[in-house]
Amino acid sequence: MTDKDHAPLTTSCARALIDKLYEKRKSAALEIERLVKDLSATSQLDQIKKLLKVLEEYAVSQNPNIRKGGLIGLAAVAIGLGKDSCSYINNLVRPVVVCFHDGDSRVQYYACEALYNIVKVARGAVLPHFNDIFDGLSKLTAHPDQNVKNGAELLDRLIKDIVTESSSFDLVAFIPLLRERIYTKNTFARQFIVSWIEVLDAVPDINMLALLPEILDGLFQILGDNSHEIRKMCQGVLAEFLEGIKRSKNGVNVTAMANILIVHSQNTDDLIQFTAITWLREFIAYSGRAMLPHTAGILSAVLPCLAYNDENRKKVREAAESLNQALRKLVETQDDQPTPTAEVMSFINELDKTDKTSLKTNSAIIQLEILPVIKVLQRLLTHETIQARVASLKWFNLLLVKTPNKTFRYIETFFGLLMTTLADPSDDVVLLDLEVLSEISSNPTGFIMPPGSSEGTVVSPERASYSDVKLNPYFFKLMNGLIDWFKKDKQLLEDRGAFIIRQLSIYLSAEAIFHSLSEILILEEDVAFACTVVQSLNTILLTSTEIYELRSQLRELSTEESCSLFCCLYKCWCHSPISLMSLCYLTQNYAQAYRLMQIFGDLEVTVDFLKEIDKLVQLIESPIFAYLRLQLLEAHLYPELIKSLYGLLMMLPQSEAFKLLRCRLECIPQINLTVALDTDKKKRGEERPLVKKINFDELLEHFLRVQAKHREHKRNQVAYKISAARNLR
Repeated sequence: MTDKDHAPLTTSCARALIDKLYEKRKSAALEIERLVKDLSATSQLDQIKKLLKVLEEYAVSQNPNIRKGGLIGLAAVAIGLGKDSCSYINNLVRPVVVCFHDGDSRVQYYACEALYNIVKVARGAVLPHFNDIFDGLSKLTAHPDQNVKNGAELLDRLIKDIVTESSSFDLVAFIPLLRERIYTKNTFARQFIVSWIEVLDAVPDINMLALLPEILDGLFQILGDNSHEIRKMCQGVLAEFLEGIKRSKNGVNVTAMANILIVHSQNTDDLIQFTAITWLREFIAYSGRAMLPHTAGILSAVLPCLAYNDENRKKVREAAESLNQALRKLVETQDDQPTPTAEVMSFINELDKTDKTSLKTNSAIIQLEILPVIKVLQRLLTHETIQARVASLKWFNLLLVKTPNKTFRYIETFFGLLMTTLADPSDDVVLLDLEVLSEISSNPTGFIMPPGSSEGTVVSPERASYSDVKLNPYFFKLMNGLIDWFKKDKQLLEDRGAFIIRQLSIYLSAEAIFHSLSEILILEEDVAFACTVVQSLNTILLTSTEIYELRSQLRELSTEESCSLFCCLYKCWCHSPISLMSLCYLTQNYAQAYRLMQIFGDLEVTVDFLKEIDKLVQLIESPIFAYLRLQLLEAHLYPELIKSLYGLLMMLPQSEAFKLLRCRLECIPQINLTVALDTDKKKRGEERPLVKKINFDELLEHFLRVQAKHREHKRNQVAYKISAARNLR
């Protein structure tokens, strides 16, 4: 090189600057520093620019030693210029930042050192280049060479000090770069990113909460880092942000972050999941009903967490329970009001932009979107965990209570699923399912929107009244659905039939349930199935504590309603002769019981028939029939009771049931037995005027017709078996 090539540098200084030895380069740097001071003092600005151009060319040279010399020289120029370096900041910083990405680690180290010296002099003047510097540092902090990493960390601390003390930092311009870099997978780079977020959040003039939605997802990604130190550091930053949100009085757009949190609340990492759920819970406390649009997403993510049982995930479960309860409290009856039109919402949104006081008004107008929630609940109702299914049913019940009009619009989409859920293996699930079905059946909205109708169709409540309970058409759909399910799944009838009927009797009206089921079974073509159901219903009627009031009504038959129910039950109970006999005993219609007994001799006495008599004998000895046993002491008032019991005794083989009934009948005083044969004595039935109006002859004829159907059914079965056997031959 000639003097002209590197002027105003001397040849000796230029050679020393690019020498391999550090001491020579350092000596050259000191010479450049003195030269720049002289040039600045004499206002030879052109010479300074010329010098910078030479050094910039050195910095982009193909030779690494020349590049190192250029970097050292640029730092020396900055030191020589002092405060005046601000006027040349572009020429000083740009070539150095380019060397951050150099392939030679030593050049990268010298670039960090050079920029450190430049920044120390120029201070805030380097901030226009902050994004380029940050971009380079974010990569150098993860450099495999420890010297480069140390140099980058030293420069990083200095840049942080400058940003902290600056009032002109352009956060908006920086956020896109931060958003991009925050998704790095490198642990050291993540540490660098989190440390910067922590620094920026600590600067009073910088409102990081406003830009938090831009980086929140990335922070949750970093929270899952394998390094315990990084996780703890990120957890601290997130905790500080959350506290800042809770303290904020200017309003934070938490709904913009809700979807991010919903995604991370489904993470398999316990810390991420717990943190996301906790944030959602605090957002509800902070924003209230403004979070309602995110209900479906939150439920989808959180309800499965209620099943966490192990100690390690206990915190997640407790957080999920708290969030679920908080969300339930947001649902109010106002959510059942007509949804505001798009024009109204547009006006409110425009008002919010100009008048912050209108935010509360907007929040009041926000309503729960029912359909998305129902779709999520339908999916969760088939979830593998019991807790999720239970929570789903509780939400269904809440919607029916708080928002019946909107919920009933979609009831046909999930009514069938509720019926299917009756076969759930969990008693807790079935119990809640019955509660929801009962709410549907008794909700007044069911009269406005009955099954298969358009909105606005009204059904008269009086047509579905039982005692003090008014039941809408969905009640009858439920009853028909139950019979269909029992028919399809005989095991469900055996395992859950009694449980289902008993619980429905608590929630609704036992009278309505038995009346409705009886009416359906009277028309049932499958007489064998009808017989099975009747026997189950009879056992429930006679033994369940939930049916006590209904038994009392039937025993007295003192009202027209109870007499009507008896006639309906009688016709249905005709499918099972012994069940019908027990119904007559329950209602104290002993004359009819005796007439039935006289017909029993013409029926086919099978093993199952005798088993039913055995059960009846056991029931007679139970507390349910205590009044009947006491009436045996007044045999002269109840002669048909005595005769019918002796009839049962005669039909039984000499089994334990035979001995039990005979022992009971032997307890009757002999004098009363003789008098009981006197048919002129006053009968109990004559004391009940409404009972006298019942056409027992017609009921008995109905019994004979039903039994004829049973005989025909048995003949058909036999014929079918014979035909099948012949076909096999």
